[in-house]
Amino acid sequence: MHAMHSTQDIIVKLLTNIGSRKEVEQYLRHYASVDAQKFAVVKVSGSILEGSLDSLASSLSFLQRVGLHPIVVHGAGSQLTRAVHAAGLATERIDGFRVTTPEVLEIARRVFQRENLALADALESYGTPARPILSGVFEARRSTDARLGLVGEVTAVNDAAIRSSIAKGYLPILAPFGETTDGQILNVSADVATRELAVSVQSHKIIFLTEKGGLLDDEGNVISAVNLDEDFDELMAKEWVKGGMRFMLQQISALLRKLPRSSSVSITSPDHLAKELFTHRGEGTLVRVGERVARYDDFDAIDQPRLRDLLELCFGRELDARYFSMKKPFGIYLADSYRATAIFTREEPMPYLDKFAVTTEAQGEGIGGSLWKRARRDIPRFFWRSRAKNPVNDWYADKADGSYKTDAWVVYWCGTHAFAEIQACIERALAMPATLRDRTPSEVPRA
Repeated sequence: MHAMHSTQDIIVKLLTNIGSRKEVEQYLRHYASVDAQKFAVVKVSGSILEGSLDSLASSLSFLQRVGLHPIVVHGAGSQLTRAVHAAGLATERIDGFRVTTPEVLEIARRVFQRENLALADALESYGTPARPILSGVFEARRSTDARLGLVGEVTAVNDAAIRSSIAKGYLPILAPFGETTDGQILNVSADVATRELAVSVQSHKIIFLTEKGGLLDDEGNVISAVNLDEDFDELMAKEWVKGGMRFMLQQISALLRKLPRSSSVSITSPDHLAKELFTHRGEGTLVRVGERVARYDDFDAIDQPRLRDLLELCFGRELDARYFSMKKPFGIYLADSYRATAIFTREEPMPYLDKFAVTTEAQGEGIGGSLWKRARRDIPRFFWRSRAKNPVNDWYADKADGSYKTDAWVVYWCGTHAFAEIQACIERALAMPATLRDRTPSEVPRA
């Protein structure tokens, strides 16, 4: 029997990597507003159960402690392959699916039951009551590809056991087995089961826990956000987006198109689950349907009062009444919803990022990151300034090639390492008059 861990131990352990209290509380309020059953479906790979079981149990227990109710679907592919080989049987795959004979299915049922109970025990050691659910959720029919044997295609989801578990405070742990109408057990891909369950309950979050901790680019770095409306076609055209990553992006895109636009997919590791869920910067890959970002060459084609409202909301200050007439745009990037913008103006010695504004909600959706990536691709060389106490400065520092700090401002630049050019950027940025002013107390709207 494992030693019981205290709630304080769990929260202290997981909050060490999390951002500000304000961020965490904002996300908690947001998630708490979602129906309990719809908060998140979490898909756990067999390799995570094998190599990161304690970290997984700790992270899931944290979610349960803060009043959230994840539904867990787990795989056990590598464990099943070993068990099949140990029994002297061959493992055959067709189009990525395991051929499931009656002998393989019997082994699979034992392996998945063992792994399911191991996770339940690990959760219990953290004081989190768990309910193993090995069957009864996924109604299925045999695959139309008869070569696959006892492999199932999900036809319906019966969530009664899940609802009962959550209502009684248990964390439901599902094995991916389907049943036909005449009671035949079928092997269902854990990814397929996760997808069908998420669509059925209209899940707010779908979380894939992997060893890699996210989708990786061609240099092996985690892609922080994918805005499907803006990024999908571009990613599909990349030579390095192939195999499993290509398939996963296609499946995620198809899944999110069947869910409310507020739903999202996070791909992360158990260690970073809390940071991915509760901070703007996250720690993994956030995928959303998102929205398109348009580029404009001047302010005439834009709803200026609406853009003014966005800037004043984000900066908490009043925009100069002459702003749109006195600035000379180089390029204006604007999300369709008017929740994020990047305004570049014509300055010397290169374009100047005059305003970068993203609402809190849009930050959490990864729209700011997508907008930044689009602008950086179009405008590789630019500079900007930020108030010295701006909490976003850490993010800016990650994005910039260099910076110069004074008591009042930090000047950043991208795309240049030439000393004379950098000096000119700094001098120009520090000389610019402010275009936002603090409101007097009488001008501040009541809450």
